[in-house]
Amino acid sequence: MADADLDGIIRQLAKQQNKTLTSAVKARRDHYLGLAAKAKDAGGKARAKALAQAAMEQGQAAAKRLQVAADNAADSYARAMRKAAEIAASDEAAAAAKTATKAAAKPEAKDAAKKPSKKPSGAASKAKTKAKPAPKSTGKPKARKA
Repeated sequence: MADADLDGIIRQLAKQQNKTLTSAVKARRDHYLGLAAKAKDAGGKARAKALAQAAMEQGQAAAKRLQVAADNAADSYARAMRKAAEIAASDEAAAAAKTATKAAAKPEAKDAAKKPSKKPSGAASKAKTKAKPAPKSTGKPKARKA
């Protein structure tokens, strides 16, 4: 049962509970109908029949609420599991894409290190050669002349 789909199990258990509840409601209705049959006056019969009718209606409503709640829980579980599966698949795809980009970037870096770089030509190269970088500081203060 470890591999069973839990939303199906939720629905199956709700169906069993619904059958049990329905049979209990019918037993209660039959009890009141039995009292109606034993009643000696018309008022007693009418009261017992009304109780049987009310017990059946209330029991059916309770069974319906139980079934709807179980369906909602099963649907919610199934939806959550589908979403978790989608997230896991997207995470796996993102990880695969990340490793693919790293693998693709490594050979390019090796190839760039082996190949001699081309010198840029035109105005862009002239602009780069004219600009001189600022002298780097060594971090030591210069000595003052007295």
